[in-house]
Amino acid sequence: MKPVNLNQARKARSRAEAKAKADENAVRFGRTKAEKVLDATQAKQASDRLAQLKFEDD
Repeated sequence: MKPVNLNQARKARSRAEAKAKADENAVRFGRTKAEKVLDATQAKQASDRLAQLKFEDD
């Protein structure tokens, strides 16, 4: 039987818990690349539309 380093076991357990929580948060709050691209495209279109509607005083 091989001796177990308790510090390493504690750190490994902590890492596993942190990874599980990160994965859960990624599912809950994460957005896909397609959603991010869609939002950026819509924002650009809205900005372009506002620029077209501006009055220019000369």
